[in-house]
Amino acid sequence: MQRRRSRSNPENASKIPSTPEQVRARAFQRAVKLLAAKPRSVAELRERLLERCSSKAIVETVIARLREYGYLDDERYALGYASAKLRQQPIGRRRLQQSLQLKKVDRAVAEEALDQVFAETPEDELIDRAVGKRVRLRGRPKTRAEAKSLFDHLLRQGFPFELVSEKVRAASRTDLDEVE
Repeated sequence: MQRRRSRSNPENASKIPSTPEQVRARAFQRAVKLLAAKPRSVAELRERLLERCSSKAIVETVIARLREYGYLDDERYALGYASAKLRQQPIGRRRLQQSLQLKKVDRAVAEEALDQVFAETPEDELIDRAVGKRVRLRGRPKTRAEAKSLFDHLLRQGFPFELVSEKVRAASRTDLDEVE
């Protein structure tokens, strides 16, 4: 049985790049592999590259080159990410904004992307889809506890309070009125 050589093995020391050009080439290859796996924001990619490459100057050079080639664009990334999330699941603006923040997208860029996405699909339509899905799965709320559960669910999905209260009232009005 063959044993794998560890990276810290002195025999592998000659394979580690030593010149700045080799380090830059290796960082560029890593960046391309990371972007091929999934789209990333500039800050997210920078963080991942700095895990292996200690030179900030080289990382910034690689990022500048990727931007120049059009592989790295936060505006396009934020818009694509937000659109994909809304196609997958009806969520509100606040939750989508938090997701973009976690992806380290600049706040102004995220706001612009959110404005575009929610211009195409208003939150009213999204909350109607979310309520419809929840009603299909659990039925219409028949008690105040069920209405509160729906209310809390929609708030966690990032919809605004006023819109949530209006839609929950509409979804449960007839059933709760009959119970009282």
